[in-house]
Amino acid sequence: MIPPHTRELDKQDKRSYWQRLLEFIHPGPDSREELLDALSDAEDNQVIGAESRLMLEGVLRMADLTAGEVMVAAPRMDLINLDAPIEESLHQVIDTGHSRFPVYEGERDNLVGILLAKDLLKLQRAPALNIRTLLRPPVFVPESKGLNDLLREFRNTRNHMALVVDEFGRIAGLITIEDVLEQIVGDIEDEFDSQEDVGDIFALADDTYRVSGNASLERVAEAFGTHLEVTAAEESEDTNFDTIGGFIAHAMGHVPRRGEHFEINKLRFEVLHTRGGAVKWFKVYPAPVDKAPI
Repeated sequence: MIPPHTRELDKQDKRSYWQRLLEFIHPGPDSREELLDALSDAEDNQVIGAESRLMLEGVLRMADLTAGEVMVAAPRMDLINLDAPIEESLHQVIDTGHSRFPVYEGERDNLVGILLAKDLLKLQRAPALNIRTLLRPPVFVPESKGLNDLLREFRNTRNHMALVVDEFGRIAGLITIEDVLEQIVGDIEDEFDSQEDVGDIFALADDTYRVSGNASLERVAEAFGTHLEVTAAEESEDTNFDTIGGFIAHAMGHVPRRGEHFEINKLRFEVLHTRGGAVKWFKVYPAPVDKAPI
């Protein structure tokens, strides 16, 4: 006679005898490394696709990351000055293409709220409206905040942006829900990205080139058969650049905005897209030659 507690366990366990036997012979992974190996085997056996494996691995990696490791650092944040003219703020919104902006009053460290780009449309109907009335309260999180907890908080509060503070309560940077999700799905593509474009320099149909702001100086110089370096007057201990974006930002004295351009060695680098306070893509073509007066 089967004891009552055994019958109860059988009712709760819906697995078949063979399933339980196989699990006993081949137990599941006991560590993260074993789980990653299992995911790799599952892809090799065509149980899951490559994209699924990468996303699952991203979920596992995200569990170990904090807001401080993923945030956009404070010096690279695009901020709006509360006291700036509305026209200037509108141009900044258009140039950067962001949907949300931290707003400061007086000093950059004095952040007073978050402005949604769409809320600026209300000023067209009511020009006398004070921009302060459009601000939403900022959300602050510590650098040590885990991304799992932060994603849950974003979902529960319906916020898409948080300001990250260090252990002394100073603004260290900002993080968005997109930054968190990209740890799982990879870079979320925009109008300047495509699945085919994996690299840093691409020839376009109009005989121009699209160059990543993260492309190395050596790579760009080799691709265009030129030499890129700072002049002797500009040299300092901070002029050791690795990327074309950093090189041009230093030469111009600021991070260029979309539409701005820089010319060197008969080449024009026009900013196509910025993100996180840095140039993401340049359009490169021969600099126009000034016509001699007739």
